Amino acid sequence: MKIKIHKLILGLFIGLSGAIYGQNVSLYQQFNGRYDFTFIGNTMNLGENNITAGCEDLLINSSSANLNINPNQIIQNAYLYWAGSGAGDFDIKLNTTSITAQRTFSVISASSGLPYFSAFADITSQVVSTGNGDYTLSDLDVTQTLLDEPGYCNNRTNFAGWAIIIVYKDLSLPLNQINIYDGLQSIPSALNITLNSLNVVDNNNAQIGFIAWEGDSNLAVNETLKINGNTLSNPPLNPANNAFNGTNSITGSSSLYNMDLDIYNIQNNINIGDTSAQIQLTSGQDVVLINAIVTKLNSQLPDAAVELNSNSQICDSRDLTLNFTVTNYNCTSNLPAGTPIAIYANGQLIEQMQTTALIPIDGSATQQITVFIPSSIPDNFTITIVIDDDGTGHGIVTEISESNNQVISGLLTFSTSPIANALEPKTTCNQGLTKGSFNFFDYGSQSLTNTTDTFIGFYESAADATLATNAIANPTNYIATITPKEIFIRIENQHCYTLSSFWLYTKNCPPTVYNYVSSNNDQANDNFFIDGLRDVFVNFELEIYNRWGKLIWTGNNSTPNWDGIPSKGTRVDNSAVPEGTYYYILNLNDNDYPEPLTGWLYFRK
Repeated sequence: MKIKIHKLILGLFIGLSGAIYGQNVSLYQQFNGRYDFTFIGNTMNLGENNITAGCEDLLINSSSANLNINPNQIIQNAYLYWAGSGAGDFDIKLNTTSITAQRTFSVISASSGLPYFSAFADITSQVVSTGNGDYTLSDLDVTQTLLDEPGYCNNRTNFAGWAIIIVYKDLSLPLNQINIYDGLQSIPSALNITLNSLNVVDNNNAQIGFIAWEGDSNLAVNETLKINGNTLSNPPLNPANNAFNGTNSITGSSSLYNMDLDIYNIQNNINIGDTSAQIQLTSGQDVVLINAIVTKLNSQLPDAAVELNSNSQICDSRDLTLNFTVTNYNCTSNLPAGTPIAIYANGQLIEQMQTTALIPIDGSATQQITVFIPSSIPDNFTITIVIDDDGTGHGIVTEISESNNQVISGLLTFSTSPIANALEPKTTCNQGLTKGSFNFFDYGSQSLTNTTDTFIGFYESAADATLATNAIANPTNYIATITPKEIFIRIENQHCYTLSSFWLYTKNCPPTVYNYVSSNNDQANDNFFIDGLRDVFVNFELEIYNRWGKLIWTGNNSTPNWDGIPSKGTRVDNSAVPEGTYYYILNLNDNDYPEPLTGWLYFRK
C-alpha cells in the first residue's frame, strides 16, 4: 500500500517565488500577438509507482519525445524543465548537447521531509535550429538518490522526467496573450494560486496547460484541479476527480507514467475583462508540487511604452529639447493617434502633448519637443515622460500593461557658458601703415575665471572662434598687418563655450636717425636713413641744409631717401654735394610730436 504520494505538477508557463516548502508561483514570461503554445516531454519512469515494485529499477536516465509543428508555426521560444526526486541533477544533455540549469527550484515535503527539485533552461536557439524531430534528454539520473534515501521508494514518490514548453507564432491565429508562470510549491492538502497579469478580451478558445509529475492513474482521492471555483476535466483522459493521472492530452497517451502533459479549455471559466484567475488544487492523500502553468487568452490591446533617446539644451537657457520614441511592442492592437503624453520636471507637469499618428502592432514613432523649465524647478532636476497620461495621472487607452508607460531621465543640470576675464588692449610700435608685432600668449590663461574651464585658442574672427577653426598658430609673434585689430578667444567648459576678445593697437614711436651717409654704393649707409619714419609718420617733411644754412634738399613720404644729390639751389651735372657736415630739420607733423627733430649728419662720397 502506498503510504504517501508526492506529486510534482510541472504546469506549463507558471513562475514561482519563495514559500515555506518551495517557491511561490508567479509570472515568468508573457507573449502578446498571434501566438499559441504546445509542449513535448517524457518520463524516466518505466511504470506507475503505485502498482509496480522495484523502485530504483523503474527509472532510466534517457527518454525521447517528438516535436511536429506545422510549417506556418514559427518557433519563438522554447523552455526546458526537468524534475525528479532528491536535491537535484542540474547538468543534463538534450540531443547530446550539454545543458546546465539556468534557474532551479526545490521543495521539501511537509509530511516526509524529503526534497524534490526542478530545473529550467532556455533552449530556444537549439529548438529553432533543430526544428521538428526527435528530442532525447539524457544524463538525468536520480538512481543514487533513491539508493541513498529509501524513503522515496517506501513512499512510492520516485520519479524523474522532462518537458519542453514551445511558444510559436502563426499568422492565421487571432491575437492572443500567452502567460508563462513557473516555480515549485507544495500542496499538503490544498493549494490556491493566483495567476496575475491576465487581460481577457474574448474568452473563445481560452486554454490553460499543465505538466504534472508522479501522477497515478489508479489513485484518485479528492484530486481536483479548479479555476475560479470550476472543476476542470477532460474525460475520459482526465476525469474530474483524478486530474494528474499520467496522461498527455497532446498525443492522447495514458501511459505517461508519473507525469502529465495536459491542456484544458477554460473559455467558460474565465470572463472578459478579467485580469487574474484563481487556481485551486486539492489532494486528499497526495502531496502535490506545482512547478509551471500556461494560459492562452484572446487579447486585442495595445501596449504603449516610451523611450527617451536624447535631450539637448541651449546654453544659458531653460529650454530643453527632448527626443523620445513611443513604442507599441508585445501587443495585440494598434495604439490610436491622439494618445496623450505628459512631461514632468521633478514631478511637476510642464508640457502636455499627444501621439500624432496611429502606431501599429510592433511599431514605434519618434517625436521631439522643446519644453521650458520654469524657474520654480531647481537647476538640478529630472524629466519624466509618461505615455497615456492626460496630465492628471490618468490614461484614456486600455493597455496590456500599465507598468511600462514612463521613462525617467538621469539627473539633468542647466548648461551655462563660462565667463571670461576682461583683457586690456595690446599696444606696440607702428611698423608702417599700422602694422605691428605682438605677443599675447599669456592672455590665454589670463582670460580664465574658473580653473575648470579650458582655453581653446586665439582667432582672427568671431566666425573662426565660433567654429573653433583656423586658430592663430604663433601668439608669441603675431603680425597684425592693419590695426586696430580685434583678436577673439574661445573658452569651453563641459557643455558650453563663450567668446571674448581684446584689441591690438599700434602707436607711432620716435624714429631713429642714422646720421652718416656714404654714397659709394657699398650697400651700407648709401642714403640718409631714418628708421621708423616712412609709412609711420606719413605726413613728415624733411629738410637738409648746408653749413651756411642754405636749403639743399626736401623730402617726404613720397620721395626717396637723400643720397647726397641736392634738390634745391644751384645744381651742376646732378652731382653730389661736397663731403662734410650738414644739418637736418624733420617735421613729423604728428600731434604727439609737435616740435621738429633737428640734428647734424655727415656726408661722405
